[in-house]
Amino acid sequence: MLSWRNVLPRDDVTFEADTVGGIPGLWIQPPVWRSDEAIVHLHGGWFSFGSAMAYRHLVGHIAARAGARAFVPDYRLAPEHPFPAAADDVLACYQGLGERRIRRTLLTGDSAGGNLALVLASRVTHENASTESSLIGVTVLSPVTDLTLSGATYETRADADPFFTRPQVAELVHSYLGSADPKHPMASPLYARLSGMPPLCIHVGDDEVLLDDSLRYVERATAAGVDARLHVWMGMPHGFPGSVGKLKAAAQALDAIAAFLLERRQVGTGP
Repeated sequence: MLSWRNVLPRDDVTFEADTVGGIPGLWIQPPVWRSDEAIVHLHGGWFSFGSAMAYRHLVGHIAARAGARAFVPDYRLAPEHPFPAAADDVLACYQGLGERRIRRTLLTGDSAGGNLALVLASRVTHENASTESSLIGVTVLSPVTDLTLSGATYETRADADPFFTRPQVAELVHSYLGSADPKHPMASPLYARLSGMPPLCIHVGDDEVLLDDSLRYVERATAAGVDARLHVWMGMPHGFPGSVGKLKAAAQALDAIAAFLLERRQVGTGP
């Protein structure tokens, strides 16, 4: 299983443990940030692994490039806490931001965290979730959007993907879902209501079994009238941005993520 613990750290960010909306986690703070805006990064790990601490250096690169502080919640993990515990935790965290007088929020996430970010964006858009913070953009890395595992690239990219096989993924998904319907919109954002969502951007490697999850999601989002953008990185495996400092494409992808976030912040600031 892919680990983000070996991401090259930055020396210009600081870390602070906190609880937002009742959910523990970690603030990642670059040298300059605004008190009324924040990034929320939802970490990967197939709903069963990962932590804010393990992902802090990856998020540090995003926060420093975007010039915004980021909070990484330690949402509850399966199998001890199956679906929909994680989805409910990240909603509680988002709602808690408004209590901190954070008025503009940007969502980022990777892999399973990308799933949770897209689910959260749909819920915030359509459930009239009570919050004082406005969601102004979403950008995710290699999101898991379809827990039915019906994407063709589980087969066509099977030999290229060094991290996952369909049987491994199926076991992890079962651990998370239990008896829940994999097409439930809070489980698989591909099947959620997408109209009205804020602008979003997805980055994915061409060598990933998860490639189809991104392709089909952006296709559906665009058809629903969402400003949905897709960057497919040729020859790149799952989690390649974690190789920043070692792989040119990693820095390019992180720069592109930050550019999107900066664009959305400028729009979200208003006149």
